[in-house]
Amino acid sequence: MPTTASDYQHPLMVAYWQRLDTRFAQVAAVFEDCMAEALAVLTREGIDAYLDAARVIGKLGRGVEPMLIFLEEWPSAASAVGETALPSVMVVVMRLQKSPNGRAIAPFLQTLTPVAKRLQSQEQLQHYLDIALDLKARTTGSIHGHHTTFPSPGLPEFFAQAPALLNQLTLAGLKNWVEYGIRNYGAHPERQKDYFSLQSADARAVLQRERHGTLLVDVERKLDLYLRGLWRDGERLVPYSTAFDELRKPVPYYDRLGMRLPDVYDDAGEISGLDRYRAALAHMAGHRRWSEAQVADNWSPFQRMAVEFFEDCRIETLLMREYPGLARIFLALHPKPVEGACDPQTTSCLRHRLAMLSRALLDPDHGYADVDLNDYVARFQAIMGKGESSTREIATLALSYVAKTRCPTDQLARVHFADTVVDYRDDNRQLWKFIEAGDEEEAFDEKRKFEPGEEHRGLPPRHYPEWDYASQTYRPDWVSLYERLHPAGNAADIDRLLAKHAPLAKRLKKMLDLLKPQDKVRIRYQEEGSELDLDVAIRSLIDFKSGATPDPRINMSHTTSGRDIAVMLLLDLSESLNDKAAGSEQTILELSREAVSLLAWAIEKLGDPFAVAGFHSNTRHDVRYLHIKGYGEHFSDEVKARLAAMEAGWSTRMGAAMRHAAHYLKARPADKKLLLVLTDGRPSDVDAQDERLLIEDARQAVRELDRDGIFPYCISLDPNADDYVGDIFGRQFAVIDHIARLPERLPQLFLALTR
Repeated sequence: MPTTASDYQHPLMVAYWQRLDTRFAQVAAVFEDCMAEALAVLTREGIDAYLDAARVIGKLGRGVEPMLIFLEEWPSAASAVGETALPSVMVVVMRLQKSPNGRAIAPFLQTLTPVAKRLQSQEQLQHYLDIALDLKARTTGSIHGHHTTFPSPGLPEFFAQAPALLNQLTLAGLKNWVEYGIRNYGAHPERQKDYFSLQSADARAVLQRERHGTLLVDVERKLDLYLRGLWRDGERLVPYSTAFDELRKPVPYYDRLGMRLPDVYDDAGEISGLDRYRAALAHMAGHRRWSEAQVADNWSPFQRMAVEFFEDCRIETLLMREYPGLARIFLALHPKPVEGACDPQTTSCLRHRLAMLSRALLDPDHGYADVDLNDYVARFQAIMGKGESSTREIATLALSYVAKTRCPTDQLARVHFADTVVDYRDDNRQLWKFIEAGDEEEAFDEKRKFEPGEEHRGLPPRHYPEWDYASQTYRPDWVSLYERLHPAGNAADIDRLLAKHAPLAKRLKKMLDLLKPQDKVRIRYQEEGSELDLDVAIRSLIDFKSGATPDPRINMSHTTSGRDIAVMLLLDLSESLNDKAAGSEQTILELSREAVSLLAWAIEKLGDPFAVAGFHSNTRHDVRYLHIKGYGEHFSDEVKARLAAMEAGWSTRMGAAMRHAAHYLKARPADKKLLLVLTDGRPSDVDAQDERLLIEDARQAVRELDRDGIFPYCISLDPNADDYVGDIFGRQFAVIDHIARLPERLPQLFLALTR
């Protein structure tokens, strides 16, 4: 295990390790894997900031846990909200460190990735961080007025529950939920802890009260398909919150980072929140397809406003031509200003006039009597009747309208806003370009650049949840799993094992012959088929020559009559396999290797697609998943060489390994999917003090497999397995008391399960 820079082979990895400046062995074990993921998503500057932040966290005096969590979680979080959010994250870490709330750093970092994936933008993440810091400041207090302070009881619980809360609430709702907890339980530490861990009835009641509307994250997939299918646009959707801008509420817009939409839409009368999202996306997609940016330097703000209203109506007219059903949604969401509601003697009525005109351009039954308005509606319709028109042509019409209808009072500071806001329309920032360079150009990130030659072995880690039976919730992204191709040994060793068990193989072959499917079954007497049935054809010809009516069913076809099953054999490779088997001179690992070799030989003879993998773990930060045989491989010398090199070590975090095996098994096109787990002990790991924790997590993983149509079955070599294996697998297990018979029993069990 590398612990110094000289232990690494790649010169870049040496430099990165030196920059990290740590001696934690647990970090060294996963450092290359973490860097592989980081290098795939971060820029060069982002990598430097990543390592600097990890070094700082490692020297906080909080042990290895916060540093490990940060190294594993930040690349995924950065890919969701952008690497420039890191300084804001480190501000929170340092404020927690300098307060009595240092123990909240680990849960804060642990849930950072699921929170970031839910929020999807740096702006949203900053609002979340502000809520957390406000909670810290207002619930960290003194004891009876003395200088001694106590940490916020609810802060670690809040961080742990944040992903679940954001699955149900907008940031505005989360802010209100937190505010209620602070206001009512700020002086009651124990009740505060119950509230922020969602244990109290009050917490759940307030949560239900704050839930409303359609959350963008819940319908993002539907909207993405809608955007791609109807508008042939695959732009990324990025949410923003409307809860933190009191003076000027943000509106939808798009830029180089994606299409920006509110994080929640409430229903608007008969129009659902989902349809409001569809209207906003259709409008932006129309601009992206048909609008052309205009030079704005020589136009007044009033002229630009008129051009925007006219261009919005042109775009929506074209959208409704393509999909007439949009008219119902647009008209239901578009305000209908009352004619005469604005007094031109005391108020600027330009917005009111433009909103009326916008309604009239879309609604044939608008009912407005204004002569100028109706004149320009007719001129607009005449232009649109010729085809798509252009932004420039519509802009000319808009400037003419402003010149014709301007009033001296349009300059007044008092503006009529009632019924003039069309909230599904974007802010039209892309409709304008300026000859002089402005700050707008700084809003777009450059394309990410990667260092040449930054190639590292292995795949980035996969993060899996883990079930917490005490709270009956998942700990999101709790386990980091690293997968590798198993190292190779000597394939001849496996050939010798198969020769050793030749008599057993001979008996198995008789069983295999009974199970082996007939690949082709002939179906005769078909009018249409893949080939001629010669016997029937000759008989029909004889009938024809003799004057009888011939049988037209002279063809035959074939169908496959076989087993449709996919198998995954998952091997526990924990340290206990190095123990001697009871009643044998061989270790459990050696007997397992023989049994797996025979089983692989048997499944290969049957022709079933199967894969073999092993796993072991060294805390939740380092679960290793080793590929021994893939579905696309035959039981060849390469696979035998990997089997020959099997080694045992570390612990047994079974739930994560089963979830990852299911990831591959779910992708197989088979009627029956079988996951065989071969283990010699209960699920355990060095960082799990509660022995029930990983048993319950494995039990939950089995439920997930059942839900996904995968049949899990455990073959246990532990004579005491009856105490726990039934809790995990129900009745789907077998205990082999005489481990020495494993090479014989394992293939027989498989054949019995798939008979």
